[in-house]
Amino acid sequence: MIQISLVPPTMVNQIWPQVEKYLEGAADYTHGRYQVDDILTAITDYEHLLWIAFDGANIKGAVVTNYINYPRRKFLCMTFCGGVDLDEWKTPMLRMLQAWAFDSKCDGIEATARLGWAKIFKTDGHKPLWQTFELPAAEAGLGE
Repeated sequence: MIQISLVPPTMVNQIWPQVEKYLEGAADYTHGRYQVDDILTAITDYEHLLWIAFDGANIKGAVVTNYINYPRRKFLCMTFCGGVDLDEWKTPMLRMLQAWAFDSKCDGIEATARLGWAKIFKTDGHKPLWQTFELPAAEAGLGE
């Protein structure tokens, strides 16, 4: 039976070897913005939270969250997600995060993700709001 748990900050380093491979895959999708060690630093130094989905001693997935405080709204952001057998733990994880967001007085949950996640969340009431565009940097004066 799948269980979901927030990993207490004092236990992150103990759990990390079991989830590192999952979050390394998530870091790969950031196109050089993060490496897996940066994710660990975000958890240990910058108030990001590590959540795990497990079945007995077998950890099947990991999600990293943080709060984003906009001037008028607060959201729980699912910053990174990775694992195996997502169909087994996605729903209980999402329900746990929704309850956490509600208890934390958030207006909702948000995530920036590759387009394939739209299919994964299609039955969960997700609403696509925008896309992120990456444009190359250019020296001043180019294109004049």
